Amino acid sequence: MHADPQPLVPLARSLRVGDRRPTALVDDLCDRLDAVDDEVSAFLPEPGRRNRLIREATALDARHDNPAGRPPLFGVPVGVKDIFHVDGYLTEAGSSVPPAAITGAESTAVTRLRDAGALHMGKAHTTEFAYFDPPPTRNPNDLEHTPGGSSSGSAAAVAAGCCPLALGSQTIGSVIRPAAFCGVVGYKPSYGRIPMDGVVPFAPSVDHVGTFTADVAGAARAASVLCDGWEPVAPDDPPVVGVVEGPYVEQATPAGRAGVDVGADALDAAGYEVRRVPMLSDIDDVNESHNALAAAEFALTHAEWHAEYGEAYAPETVGLIEEGRSVGVDELADARAARLELRDRIGERAREAGVDLLCSPAAPGPAPESIDDTGDPIMNLPWTNAGVPALTVPCGRVGDLPLGLQVLAPFGGDESLLAWGEDIAAAVADIGDLSG
Repeated sequence: MHADPQPLVPLARSLRVGDRRPTALVDDLCDRLDAVDDEVSAFLPEPGRRNRLIREATALDARHDNPAGRPPLFGVPVGVKDIFHVDGYLTEAGSSVPPAAITGAESTAVTRLRDAGALHMGKAHTTEFAYFDPPPTRNPNDLEHTPGGSSSGSAAAVAAGCCPLALGSQTIGSVIRPAAFCGVVGYKPSYGRIPMDGVVPFAPSVDHVGTFTADVAGAARAASVLCDGWEPVAPDDPPVVGVVEGPYVEQATPAGRAGVDVGADALDAAGYEVRRVPMLSDIDDVNESHNALAAAEFALTHAEWHAEYGEAYAPETVGLIEEGRSVGVDELADARAARLELRDRIGERAREAGVDLLCSPAAPGPAPESIDDTGDPIMNLPWTNAGVPALTVPCGRVGDLPLGLQVLAPFGGDESLLAWGEDIAAAVADIGDLSG
């Protein structure tokens, strides 16, 4: 199957100025969904989806008949990971727990998109409670491989051309990793920049809302709607880019490391100053601390649901709850404090090295074969723990399977990350097959 992501910005522009009608776009995307989703399985089934979307698009068109007053995402259909509450829809969260027990008030992220003129394309598949029990979703680049998790459906939906924007979430690597596997752009903001209310929590101290788009310009457009206090910037000078080295990077496969090395060479050839930056020598401790934190908070989140509906939980999820219950109060407090200490260390190390951005593998390598394994989020873990903003852009491939370059900024540097990210993505866009 040929993955065919659609860039958000030109599409949104054509809708706002009237070159394309929202109803026509809905028809086109529903045709695409009908053609590919039996195989990709990005979305949960919704009887009457096309008719519902056409009604909503028609009503939207009537409310904004003057192109001059149309909002920034007028008529743009958005896929929504099924842990986000959406008014009028049940939230299943990839689980057999009764949806009525989980569903709540609409998430702020969804409401902000609706207020910006977006249409709800549908709920996208996720792993059970955003953990590891995989849904039926497949990678549009190669149907025998995983799209990643837990934002499986959201990444696959954008990659397959079924919607130009989708919402996901990340507690370890659930935006950046599936974006890399599917060959699209994933953006995880600084911790707290996009509100998490109205989203089924995993571990609130490290949960993030994120987005999937075809390109960085689309990620920036979505961020301008979703993020608190967004202030666009236009940096005059190209950034100094640091390539992370040390035990953290050694967790990646040779293919994953090669992708970053070739990406760094491409950035150097494009005129960027690239420096090697040893850091995260204590990655084993960081991994252990984050995993204890995530497990403990997951157990707290699910205490009441699991007590009442325990038989509905997958064994792997029950195992995480049991692991979390074994984390002591002092250990949890230490793990929460360690996030902020790591955030400070990352910022200090970047300043010492004189770099504006850091880059590393977005995943250990290309997407694993089979849909029973969503892949390892280990390359995303320290940055999620610290809450720094992360962006992945396509950077080479292994056969038909994409690789991603993970680009990172200091905490709060989201605007600069996305402003610089577009040129960085262009510099590494032509890297070909690294199989040989």
